[in-house]
Amino acid sequence: MLQLPDFKEKQIIVIRAEKGAEMPKIRFKNENIALERDGKIVNQVSCHKVFAIFIIGDATITTVLLRKALYYGISIFFLKQNLDTYAAISAIAEGNYVLRSRQYEFTDSLDFAKNLIKNKIFNQLTLLQEKTPDYFASKSRHNNYKGLEIKIDAAKTMDELLGIEGNFSKIFFQNFFRDQKWFRRMPRTKMDIPNVLLDLGYTILFNFVDSILRLHGFDTYKGIYHQLFFQRKSLTCDIMEPFRCIIDNALSKGFGLKIVKQEDFKQVKNRYLLGFEQNRTYMSLFLDEIMKHKEDIFKYIKEFYFCILNEEKNYPFYKLK
Repeated sequence: MLQLPDFKEKQIIVIRAEKGAEMPKIRFKNENIALERDGKIVNQVSCHKVFAIFIIGDATITTVLLRKALYYGISIFFLKQNLDTYAAISAIAEGNYVLRSRQYEFTDSLDFAKNLIKNKIFNQLTLLQEKTPDYFASKSRHNNYKGLEIKIDAAKTMDELLGIEGNFSKIFFQNFFRDQKWFRRMPRTKMDIPNVLLDLGYTILFNFVDSILRLHGFDTYKGIYHQLFFQRKSLTCDIMEPFRCIIDNALSKGFGLKIVKQEDFKQVKNRYLLGFEQNRTYMSLFLDEIMKHKEDIFKYIKEFYFCILNEEKNYPFYKLK
């Protein structure tokens, strides 16, 4: 199983088809992943240093590469030019039957879900305190959190938790993105630029978290807070919740540093679409931020792994730095 010292050295590779250029070829060569353009190797990196590959647009890959990627624990994600993920080949420790039996028999769902929502709200409050200190004019962050914590602890059902989470998320987004004239969170509708970019960032984070969970042997379709739903990786949805703040913060920085530009987007039938030439900028914005926190994500999942495996209740809690 992948350990933290090895994971620290891991990289994410993004390969993008250039508009009007010959289709790039990605192949395995001497324990390296090599990128060829126009018949020449333009870049290569050791398989031992790669955690995941994101391929944007059309590219040629070899069966040897696919076989070696799985051998070295490398996940490959295929993205359209608009950065929607349409397919993935993920490395997985599917033979970890002890872990999966513990996962399927897990009965502490409500307590785990409460910890998850407390963690998510704690990090949202951390971001609000940093960016909008006036939100805490009447109360400290501690008192804000304590009041919400009491509500969460008193919840008797998952639906009550969903209500608490949803109500505070509305407050969070309205305050955190108020300079962008925030309307509301509407996934996949592409109704405005912040929603388009949050969808992109959360998708990248989702794939990253899912890859680590699968390397540990989890069935990522069997969720705890997010219940079973056809073709939804509910456990991945669960575990990414405390880390959504990483994407929120990256987008806020993007707006603050003028990286996000209105002219990068086209509006077609009330939907905002990201231009082909600009998608690399926004992919990097979120990937760079995720990689800054990759060790925290790995540690969290490792702790969660031992909680499930050993049937313990000391669930991990990630505090945004």
